[in-house]
Amino acid sequence: MKEENIKTAARVLLGASLVFAGISHLTFARKDFRAQVPDWVPLKKDDTVVYSGIAEIALGGALVFTPVGSKKLVGTIASAFFVAVFPGNLAQYAQNRNAFGLNTPTKRFTRLLFQPLLVLWALKSTH
Repeated sequence: MKEENIKTAARVLLGASLVFAGISHLTFARKDFRAQVPDWVPLKKDDTVVYSGIAEIALGGALVFTPVGSKKLVGTIASAFFVAVFPGNLAQYAQNRNAFGLNTPTKRFTRLLFQPLLVLWALKSTH
């Protein structure tokens, strides 16, 4: 398989995953996502979950449907989004908040290790 085909498949898979995650923010996993909102965020936790869900749906759609000339920009924005939401993962770990089956310090810490992989995935599949 050509490298460009692999990158396209990876980009579309990431985009579809973001759309799914965004929909889950707005529906069935909304309560769990509230556990990741740091206390210092100046918005209501539920509002933060809704706004981040909308952002994920938009980013996911952009990753899937962006024209060739804009892929790098969208990938950079997606990677910046993953960096921006990382404090939520840190808050879940630091404040021992259970959500998404992350009900032990070890599981919550292991989750932290995956965020850099998402950043890398967004960049490698679009650059």
